[in-house]
Amino acid sequence: MTSGGKRERQARLLDIIRHTRVPHQEALRKLLAAQGFAVAQATLSRDIRDLRLVKVKAADGKPHYTLPEEWDHVPPLDAILPALFVSAEAVGNLIVVRTLSGGAQTVASGIDWEEFEGLAGTIAGDDTVLIILRDAESAERVVDTLRRLAGGR
Repeated sequence: MTSGGKRERQARLLDIIRHTRVPHQEALRKLLAAQGFAVAQATLSRDIRDLRLVKVKAADGKPHYTLPEEWDHVPPLDAILPALFVSAEAVGNLIVVRTLSGGAQTVASGIDWEEFEGLAGTIAGDDTVLIILRDAESAERVVDTLRRLAGGR
């Protein structure tokens, strides 16, 4: 089995998403492997982010990955945080992220798009994002990641 080049792998990934309802990353990883692309979970996560794939629910309530047009304008989190991030603080399973004025919606969209482990959702105001996670351990990991992506602040 080959790992294939990034462009070829991502093209294959898009082809799979366009023709198959894929419910989660592990199923997507297996479909790629069946087509000769052995990928690690971290590589697949980066590909999903790079390609701006999002998970949506179908009419039957089952989730699957897609490439909706409305997400084309959401920049990657690592591109927006250095410019908009002020601070992040975990309180139990919640995180309060402060941004520059007007930056919360963009940051919240980026966070939702990242699919952090344990993420339940986000709520954004003008300069504050509330991130709801399933447990306090996930919250601490996400705060560390956000600070790192923001340039260590």
